[in-house]
Amino acid sequence: MAQPYRTAYHFQPPRNWINDPNGPMIYKGIYHLFYQYNPEAAIWGNLAWGHSTSTDLVDWTIHPPALIPSDSYDINGCWSGSVTLLQNGTPAILYTGCDTQDTQLQNLAIPKDLSDPYLIEWIKSDHNPIMVPNPGEETLFRDPSTAWLGPDDGIWRVIIGNEREGNGTAILYKSKDFIHWTEAERPLHWTNETRMWECPEIFPVLVDGTENGVDTKVIFQGIKYVLKISVAGTGVDYYTIGNYDHENDVYIPDDGFVDNIESGLRVDYGRFYASKSFFDSAKTRRILIAWVDESTSREIDIIKGWSGLQTFPRKIWLDKAGKQLVQWPVEELETLRKNQVILPATTLKAGSKSEIPGVTGAQADVEISFSIPIATLEQAEDLESSWSNSQEICRQKASSANSTGVGPFGLLVLASNTIEEYTAVFFRIFKKNDKFVVLMGCDQKSNAQERRRTQKSNGNSERKKCNL
Repeated sequence: MAQPYRTAYHFQPPRNWINDPNGPMIYKGIYHLFYQYNPEAAIWGNLAWGHSTSTDLVDWTIHPPALIPSDSYDINGCWSGSVTLLQNGTPAILYTGCDTQDTQLQNLAIPKDLSDPYLIEWIKSDHNPIMVPNPGEETLFRDPSTAWLGPDDGIWRVIIGNEREGNGTAILYKSKDFIHWTEAERPLHWTNETRMWECPEIFPVLVDGTENGVDTKVIFQGIKYVLKISVAGTGVDYYTIGNYDHENDVYIPDDGFVDNIESGLRVDYGRFYASKSFFDSAKTRRILIAWVDESTSREIDIIKGWSGLQTFPRKIWLDKAGKQLVQWPVEELETLRKNQVILPATTLKAGSKSEIPGVTGAQADVEISFSIPIATLEQAEDLESSWSNSQEICRQKASSANSTGVGPFGLLVLASNTIEEYTAVFFRIFKKNDKFVVLMGCDQKSNAQERRRTQKSNGNSERKKCNL
């Protein structure tokens, strides 16, 4: 069948289901991306570790799965995990296996041939499973992080996603040899404001204002730590910034950071989940990738033969104020730019639309600069203190809403000739404490495909994603 909605330059295999990115890394100059993959169908299930490689993070070569369900400890699925580069340079996969009782177990695999830069074959350890859940937590024990060494004791640490007594938890495990692991006396971090934590990740960031990344194993003055969490059942990735107490093996968020999905800092908005980062030693940067799930139904996914894709790889770093992460698509993606269309400076009147001629394809990289007169900015609405949830603001201040203030203004994409159907990417400007705050939103209520999907799933034809 025709595939008008299949992406052109996001990563996705030719067919079937994918979800979480697993263990992205660079090895012998080759970028590796592993991912949750169903080799048999375009729906979730029979999960293996798909494997692809690239020299530029743009063009990818598909390889056979690195891990497939084959043993008692992973026969019901090789679930998410991470890759750690050991002290001798050997890549080691830690992953969650699901057994016949649906118990979640942590396992180890290493490459068969370290001289192969493509790492085509992997061998599961004879010691598997190397970490087992506590009683009562058999289905709440998954997604091991990239491991790191303690600064003084030479002991490996890793965190596992967990829900303990109703609290989202990052369980800490320790090992001297990467094979025999023991749970620490206390978790690395936990909160009573969320439930099950998935795909937890802790990594260092520089505080010097540069865009450089830092290896997970680096420990020195002048760094902060980011703890990123994916909250099960919410589709939300959030993070805090703080300090890692190496002596007591606990993570402490800085003042002002909160551990919840309503007020916490999101890694991104929209269809974005299970993000995973790695340190790119070739270009001294930290790169993050996440899963983009489908808005189409299970039935449609089966018909079209594929479901899911990965975000653009993006470089991430700490802003100069030390208050949030900054991110930007990796520079390699600029090689995809072809024909350039330039729109001269145009004055937009309230309620008007100006067509951009020369853009006819479904894929375009758009850069727009809006200049707003000071007199107009002074008309901005006050951002009420109760508006802490940007999604709620979006519902109240949608792209087509009539109200006072500054906006909406922005871009209509995938628009029909009559402008009866489109997706709006829009902005509104508010005032808060003598400063301006920008709301960026994506309003799909005039997108026919999205309208049909949401009406079928929950009777609600509105779908908007916003970010303050």
